[in-house]
Amino acid sequence: MDISPDWIVYWRYGPVSISATLVYTWVVMALLVGGSWLVTRRLVRHEDVLAGQKVPRWQTVLETVVVYARGEVTEVLGKGAASLLPFLATLFLFIAVSNTLAAVPGFIAPTGSLSTTSALALCVFVTVPGYSLLRVGLRKYLVTYVRPTPLMLPLNIFAELSRTMALAVRLFGNIMSGRMMGAILLIIAPLFVPVVMQVLGLLIGLVQAYIFAVLAAVYIAAGIEAEEESP
Repeated sequence: MDISPDWIVYWRYGPVSISATLVYTWVVMALLVGGSWLVTRRLVRHEDVLAGQKVPRWQTVLETVVVYARGEVTEVLGKGAASLLPFLATLFLFIAVSNTLAAVPGFIAPTGSLSTTSALALCVFVTVPGYSLLRVGLRKYLVTYVRPTPLMLPLNIFAELSRTMALAVRLFGNIMSGRMMGAILLIIAPLFVPVVMQVLGLLIGLVQAYIFAVLAAVYIAAGIEAEEESP
């Protein structure tokens, strides 16, 4: 059993290679883009509703989910944070779809690759200072790295890097351990136990996607709070 989809290489030419991680990441992205287009291509506008056109039930469900997600983001990040909803929702959907499709025979979840989880964590790492700069400005952002004394600069930088590393390793470790446990149980009890593990794996995959998105929001909120307290 390959621990990481990075180890499965479908094509290689010199230093360039196409691994299972890359292929199945493309598959997930194509599904997300195609699904988004299908869901949003026939939305009923507010003007059409006022004109008497009936809103489809699926649109009502979609709007309910979006409103709920916006409320969750606002609760963590405060007012004015709705602009981060597309970013956090994309993180959640990518991880959730990747983990869910792992139940499909032959599909290898790209979230089982440390390179994928590291890339997702780096997106969060870049978003924290990027969004904070827009909220509080460059001066307040830089001051946080030398609080309470300039001697804390190396430790504050290390804290940012270690937080990003923990975010990546946590998701990778959970997905990898789930695959290994499923493979072991398939050998020990190939008839019934794997079915239960698949269902449990789907639930854990969705929970991991939710936790990753929530942690990303918490990290961004912590950065904003610290910077807004700067003099």
